[in-house]
Amino acid sequence: MSEQFHREIDQYLANLADLRRRAWPEAVGRTVDYPFGESTVTHYLRSWAAERPDHAAIVYHGRTVSYAELDRASDRVAAYLVHRGFAPGDRAAVMMPNCPQFIIAFFGILKAGGVHVPVNPMFRREEINYELLDSAATFAFILDEVATEFRAGSEGTDVAEVIASANTDFLPDGADLPRGMVADAPVTPDTTRFLSLVDRDDLPVPTDPDDPHALAALNYTGGTTGMPKGCEHTQADMLYTAVSGGQFGFGGGPDTVSLVFVPVFWIAGEDAFLVSVMTGGTCVLHYRWDAEEVLRSIDAHGVTAMAGTVDSYLELLDTAKGSGLSLASMKAPVTMSFVTKLTVEIRERWARETGAPGVIRESSYGMTEDHTLDTFTLGLQQDDADLKGRPGFTGIPIPGTDVAIVDFQSGELLPVGEEGQIIVRSISMMRGYHNRPDATAETLRDGWLHTGDIGMVDETGALHYLGRTKEMLKVNGMSVFPSELEHLFSRHPRIAACGVIGIADPKKGQVPVAYVQLEPGAGSEVTADDLLAWCRDHMATYKIPRVEIIDEMPLAPTGKVSKVGLEKLASSIAPR
Repeated sequence: MSEQFHREIDQYLANLADLRRRAWPEAVGRTVDYPFGESTVTHYLRSWAAERPDHAAIVYHGRTVSYAELDRASDRVAAYLVHRGFAPGDRAAVMMPNCPQFIIAFFGILKAGGVHVPVNPMFRREEINYELLDSAATFAFILDEVATEFRAGSEGTDVAEVIASANTDFLPDGADLPRGMVADAPVTPDTTRFLSLVDRDDLPVPTDPDDPHALAALNYTGGTTGMPKGCEHTQADMLYTAVSGGQFGFGGGPDTVSLVFVPVFWIAGEDAFLVSVMTGGTCVLHYRWDAEEVLRSIDAHGVTAMAGTVDSYLELLDTAKGSGLSLASMKAPVTMSFVTKLTVEIRERWARETGAPGVIRESSYGMTEDHTLDTFTLGLQQDDADLKGRPGFTGIPIPGTDVAIVDFQSGELLPVGEEGQIIVRSISMMRGYHNRPDATAETLRDGWLHTGDIGMVDETGALHYLGRTKEMLKVNGMSVFPSELEHLFSRHPRIAACGVIGIADPKKGQVPVAYVQLEPGAGSEVTADDLLAWCRDHMATYKIPRVEIIDEMPLAPTGKVSKVGLEKLASSIAPR
């Protein structure tokens, strides 16, 4: 980074800090407070197990795992791994969906001094093989249902032992399976059974690692620019994210009951269960999203916090009608505007129909590289200012994290209101990309993560995320952000979802194309020409897109609109 940047950055950050001091919500603290000191996540699990051993750490479809049981079960996993020659720094892959086994294995690996490598259970053999080879994993934890694909993917890798579990291992006897869960697959041959580990008490428990800054996880990015890269994270990274996330409004604390259905093998799901367990709360873990099952859990357990998409919350509201079940316990309903965007009308509907004390609000800005949860939105909803201004509101940086906006080409710091590249400096920043020194040097410069994301800081010091660099369009030399157009379309009463991409144009360079999914029954009333007329009244002329009405929006596994899917649709559009 340039000498000029180093000269200017301190004053730049001081100016932003002054803006944020004036906008800071009165009820929100200004420091990150660690209840058991700045230590390891394994120390925190032991501390909560000692302080409240019988308190529910995990509730999973009728099965409760107390803090004492979670601590004891993960001890036994750690003891077995060490007994089998697993050494500090060794890697263990975990290829499981949401289940207590995943969380037990996670803590067991860390207690053994190892490196946790989550592997998406939806992966096919080539994807599995890549991550196993890249991470050099020597042990693996899987469910029987993925065994066939895992076996094929593990050929030629260093995996020496596979520890397998059945779907029903942590479900009550005779319980109905959660919707979407298949009946137990055949027991995988030549594997160690997970339950045999947690039932075994004859092995010495190893001493926990005491260095919170040692490598503890390889969290792989999505691979949008080439093959996925393993982000090297430590227990210190995890703890800062979890403790700060709980304190700054993502649902943490001893009295908090957090419902987690986001996949825990993704970084957002990892953060979700860590926020709960590291702050002494209860994690109501769901195998996957199912509105009826989630509604019953919220009502039965008095769930206070949840993170989900806007569509998830709307489905909950619809499901709750006439059910006799209540959503009134929700204090921290945090959402993500992936397909449907959060609007004032949706916020008002949530408040009106639930009577819950928490204001539904956007989540946070963050990336796998910095363990996410860089900003908070708690208490920043006065007069709905977060929804009425520029799109992409993601709040104020959490203490310990700095955010700046720089010019993409020159790296020059940009003032409030100007759009540029978001760069982040955080306590939870990765050490680097595993085995990728060139990519690390390109992305991490002097402790600052160059995200490749477009954003701006407003007059309150809040960050607005406007999209990825590759998504920004140049229309006759003017910058057009697909996220902004999607935000504008969300205000149309008959539009259910919208995704915007750009296509090449011989006269303008690029033009935006808006793919629109209408509300049920609106197809006979709203045409593409109607929507274009609406666009002329709601956006600048150069932003007006071509409009294509489609029956169903293509979605990525994360629940976001699949831009790849939209690009396939766009390939059939004839140039004009």
